[in-house]
Amino acid sequence: MTKSFDRFRAHPWHGLPIGSDAPAHVDAYIEITPFDAVKYEIDKKTGYLRVDRPQGSSALPPTLYGFIPQTYCADRVAALTPGAEVGDMDPLDICVLSQQRIDRAEIVTPARVVGGIQLLDDGEADDKIVALLESDPVFDYAKDLKNLPVTVVNRIVHYFGTYKLDISGKKPNSIEVVGTYGREHALQVIEASMADYNEHFPSDERRQPD
Repeated sequence: MTKSFDRFRAHPWHGLPIGSDAPAHVDAYIEITPFDAVKYEIDKKTGYLRVDRPQGSSALPPTLYGFIPQTYCADRVAALTPGAEVGDMDPLDICVLSQQRIDRAEIVTPARVVGGIQLLDDGEADDKIVALLESDPVFDYAKDLKNLPVTVVNRIVHYFGTYKLDISGKKPNSIEVVGTYGREHALQVIEASMADYNEHFPSDERRQPD
């Protein structure tokens, strides 16, 4: 008997699971690696990666970077960020630390959440969850962001504080780093993004955004 196979892959945002033990353990869809000099971003209609822009400065991403499927940053996420007028209306971003080199994108990595970085981008909440590659024993000791080396956290903060910087000097930096937070607040942010997603994309109406 001929086996039947799906003809279409799942949309990374809407079709992939968030993880069986969310919010503490999530699946991260990786868009960019620490070796990419170009910023790639998911195309919300097709689910494929689209070239967004060259990196704004000479700095490269310090971690694997992508988003958590079936999350959305709207009013609930914005309410957790001082000064935020609204969420950025995108899936929740995540940085995943790995001791070994991973140099390919469009992959799913199981990740353990330890904290996050609180950012404002033109008044929009633009949180970056920080997590550790689930299967990497090197980071077993770290249960919270404060357990990571300060230089590692500072490198992530510096990158996101400057990654939209216009090196021509013609435009002001749109990013404001509000601060960092630990695991417990990160879990609240993820739960808020899950609730925002379920409100804006009900399961019986789930489709790709216009």
